[in-house]
Amino acid sequence: MKKHQEVSGFLRASGQKIVNGDGMEIVLRGVGLGSWLLPEGYMWRFPDAGDRPRRIERVIEELIGSRKAAEFWELYYDRYISEADMAQIASEGFNSVRIPINARFLIEEGEELQLKPGRLELLDRAIGWCRKYSLYAVLDLHGAPGGQTGTNIDDSANDLPELFLNEQYRRLTIQLWRLLAERYKDEWIVAGYDLLNEPLPNWFAEYNGRIMPLYRDIVQAIREVDVRHMIILEGAHWATDWSIFDERLDSNLMLQFHKYWNNPDTESIQPYLDKRRELDMPIYMGEGGENNCDWFTGAFRLYEDQEISWNFWTWKKLDCTNSPCSVNIPEDWQLLIDYMQGGKLDALSAERILWSYLDNLAIEHCTYHSAVVHALFRRAPVSIPAIFYGYRGEGESFGINERMESKTGFRCMDGTDIRFVDSGRSEPNFQHMKGEPWQPDELLYVRLAASDWVEYEWLVPDANLVSPARFRLEIDARGDHSARLSITLNGDFIGSPQLGDGEWQVIQMQAAVQTEGVQRLLLRAEGQSVDLLRVSIVKL
Repeated sequence: MKKHQEVSGFLRASGQKIVNGDGMEIVLRGVGLGSWLLPEGYMWRFPDAGDRPRRIERVIEELIGSRKAAEFWELYYDRYISEADMAQIASEGFNSVRIPINARFLIEEGEELQLKPGRLELLDRAIGWCRKYSLYAVLDLHGAPGGQTGTNIDDSANDLPELFLNEQYRRLTIQLWRLLAERYKDEWIVAGYDLLNEPLPNWFAEYNGRIMPLYRDIVQAIREVDVRHMIILEGAHWATDWSIFDERLDSNLMLQFHKYWNNPDTESIQPYLDKRRELDMPIYMGEGGENNCDWFTGAFRLYEDQEISWNFWTWKKLDCTNSPCSVNIPEDWQLLIDYMQGGKLDALSAERILWSYLDNLAIEHCTYHSAVVHALFRRAPVSIPAIFYGYRGEGESFGINERMESKTGFRCMDGTDIRFVDSGRSEPNFQHMKGEPWQPDELLYVRLAASDWVEYEWLVPDANLVSPARFRLEIDARGDHSARLSITLNGDFIGSPQLGDGEWQVIQMQAAVQTEGVQRLLLRAEGQSVDLLRVSIVKL
């Protein structure tokens, strides 16, 4: 189904699926607009003194004064996400965005709910672009009044989850959601309301019992003015702990988990799959990323194969390789960092550096990493570690004659033979927050005994297809002299090259694709066992 066809009308939960206004099932495939309406210090490469919005604001005001600081933030909010960003997101094949909002961006700090002038209009503008480019918008309260996590990510003032400790903040949060629901109740391009981002890490778990009562009160307030929008609930402890969910608060709900830096395998998300079945409602991987492209090819295929809507974190940040947009770092940016760590910086120099940063925010001035998007969608050119064969289970994504006991603690349920190439490790390391490549001792391969097979899926968008489209397949494999690797694409036999003398080699084959959409590459060992390290697809 084409994206412009599936983005149509109010979304709603229908059993374990999401359906659009036409009653058609849809999987959300989105990207988060992190650091726009809630600036995060790590995306600016700032130290702890600038790790959250209020601290960044304080530093900038110290350096250039309140008048210039206000001008800086006005330009920042105007430029960080533009129409050009939304157009690019849509053109890449995403069908949604998640918009993280800091309550302090929208409302004044105080006992009464008081909107800041012009701020809702910025949100309206973004939603208008979503409508123009067929992108559902998830509204995410990333930083609630008082803070729901007590950490930097929600702009906490005192490193405490004061939302759950102070009745004033609780009341303001309910009022804010009622206001937003009243404003957007007729706006179908808004996919749903993500009530709280990652409430209560484990060290504040003593307050976990307060999450669901607050959710219940927010839902009630929303439903007083808006009966159509889907409501999205996140678990505790970075949205990973779903033990708080034991009932359905509403008939139009979706549950959200987040996933970072761990095994991209079915075992790692089994509790969420079980809860989906138990409560009969859709689930959403609402935030995951901050890793390398290899991990992306595994984790996001896992969500696709399990029919889980997903959202990549994040679209744009400073000086990176693992987001689509990398804001080029301004000259002398280190002086800002040094200032936060006790150094000196004059106002004129600070203004020059900050305004250079503002100039660099426009997408046309960013360095664009198409490899990140290609990894998320498995769109050529793409390179897939062989251990990330499909996740639909035995008989659909792989076939084995004998189940093997896991040697790595990864994909244990499959019974496939996954090993380290050359390592003393006993478990994988998938923690590569800055996009660092895997080290030699982290590399894994899958061993296929004779007649075992694995299948890899990749995508050919309709816009890229000139029929027939030609691709080069590059397969890193090894096997003894009598071993062969049978290669089939979409059911058509391509070849069965013989492997060499047990050394790793790159098998290259050409293949033609006749139709757009998902392509299925099946690799089968013949004669003797075959080891697979990596599968790459290059468009010719």
